[in-house]
Amino acid sequence: MDRLLRQCGADIPHERALDSIDLERERGITIASKVTSISWKDKELNMVDTPGHADFGGEVERVVGMVEGAVLVVDAGEGPLAQTKFVLAKALKYGLRPILLLNKVDKPAVTEERCNEVESLVFDLFANLGASEEQLDFPVLYASAKEGWASSTYTKSPPNVKDMSQLLDAIVGHVPPPSASLDAPFQMLVSMMEKDPYLGRVLTGRVTCGVVRVGDKVHGLKNTDDGTVKIEEGKIVKLMKKKGMRADPVDSAGAGDIVSMAGLSSPTIGHTVANAEIMTALPTVVLDPPTISMTFGVNDSPLAGSDGSHLTGGKIGDRLLAESETNLAINVLPSTSESYEVQGRGELQLGILIENMRREGFELSVSPPKVMYKVEKGVKLEPIEEVTIEVDDEHVGLVMEALSHRRGEVTDMGPVPGNMGRTRMCLTCPSRGLVGYRSVFSSDTRGSGFMHRAFLTYEKYRGPLGNVRKGVLVSMGRGLITAHALMGLEARGILFVAPGMETYDGMIIGEHSRDTDLDVNPVRSKELTNVRAACKDENAKLTPPRLMSLEEAIGYVASDELIEVTPKAIRLRKRYLEVNKRKAMSKRPKD
Repeated sequence: MDRLLRQCGADIPHERALDSIDLERERGITIASKVTSISWKDKELNMVDTPGHADFGGEVERVVGMVEGAVLVVDAGEGPLAQTKFVLAKALKYGLRPILLLNKVDKPAVTEERCNEVESLVFDLFANLGASEEQLDFPVLYASAKEGWASSTYTKSPPNVKDMSQLLDAIVGHVPPPSASLDAPFQMLVSMMEKDPYLGRVLTGRVTCGVVRVGDKVHGLKNTDDGTVKIEEGKIVKLMKKKGMRADPVDSAGAGDIVSMAGLSSPTIGHTVANAEIMTALPTVVLDPPTISMTFGVNDSPLAGSDGSHLTGGKIGDRLLAESETNLAINVLPSTSESYEVQGRGELQLGILIENMRREGFELSVSPPKVMYKVEKGVKLEPIEEVTIEVDDEHVGLVMEALSHRRGEVTDMGPVPGNMGRTRMCLTCPSRGLVGYRSVFSSDTRGSGFMHRAFLTYEKYRGPLGNVRKGVLVSMGRGLITAHALMGLEARGILFVAPGMETYDGMIIGEHSRDTDLDVNPVRSKELTNVRAACKDENAKLTPPRLMSLEEAIGYVASDELIEVTPKAIRLRKRYLEVNKRKAMSKRPKD
């Protein structure tokens, strides 16, 4: 996208210009879909950049109806990955005809044979996903975005001009122009929504038919079971269109344009904005169901309120409801008093929501992820995910053993084409078994493994999980942790804390080496006497603690534990802080 924008004269502030959210830049992934437009040879191209992770599938589903074609970017060295399949399936379902672009052709390992191999792998993928004859007849281009060129024939470096013009020409030639009528009354389906401090609610979408001008009277419509309902009438105050990296105000926009409008305060994503005389709403986007839920509540630990500025249940609720308006894949339901159930697609998606809230100054306690079960005809069903794993041969045994504890079933296994010493496995595994597996997988494969998961279907409950995690070390003192106390606890397991950190009763400070929990005192200081010791004091030498990131913590906590999230710290704790209360609750039968 950077190269295409630069080719068409846009001013780019930094590399990966469309990754405008801080978290996107830090992690090197796309989280939200972005819209932009460029001009090329008297044509206007509206482009949408979408994420590839299955967790952010809602972003793909809501924008795929705004476009007429797609460019599928595949790494020429790696070939199509599992997440390629996820996004491609959505595009093919909507009848788009993708253009295949093999990127990173300048890598020394990439040969013409390799490119042909990848092309046939992609063709097989299209066929497996049920592509039509027209979709299977896709044009193939070769590119190196790093060096800034694209070519319609295989080459290591193009002989003529090194630029992206061949790709732009292929897009203009292959993607049909919008087949919409400018004379019909104005209608637009809202695909994105953001709040502006000056303009209020800004709605973005693609104009389906007709022309819209600043000052037009419009109204918002939505489909309900009883028919179409009018939400609000209003006047368009401002129209904006993205050009390159900036949003330019425009006076009018016609069918096929992607525009942002201000002036209405009620419609959200999936609603229709139309001329005053129209009373039919456009069909809305069909979304995949959420698969996991977490409960967000007020932070009630002894250290609450020391870091954050937004602490009350009301503020947390307002922030979550605002998030569910702009992000369709998240549902928020009020749970018990002061807590909210948040449903989403995966830990990564909810982890990013928590990380954003934490940076805004919120303090909250978060329960471990729960899977959304269904009951049909008296049978309990659970979500099953399709997992694709590529690992070095030496790690296959470890991974298979871990996934068998998690109720995984292998459907396919074989060597990775073009890579000696690597094995690819396809499995089906319950979502609840995969919670927290990513960090275990990374350490088992020493960072060399690749794993992708996507929701497959609901199936019969597969039974309880095997032994997935050991017990924990629980603090029973309040105060600052001392090195002297940790010296004696090192033999008991892996520590999560360093000397000098604050702790309280019921906080988890490490993982026990056995399957049971152990109450320990990490704040014990060395008793001093006035008798001179003959020997010198031993210096406390501690191994560095295992500090958890937010994603690891979400996957680690068990059902009787919580994560305490504050702007400065992530702590794990027991749900019931007092030892006696915990013992009483542990005797209760589990649901």
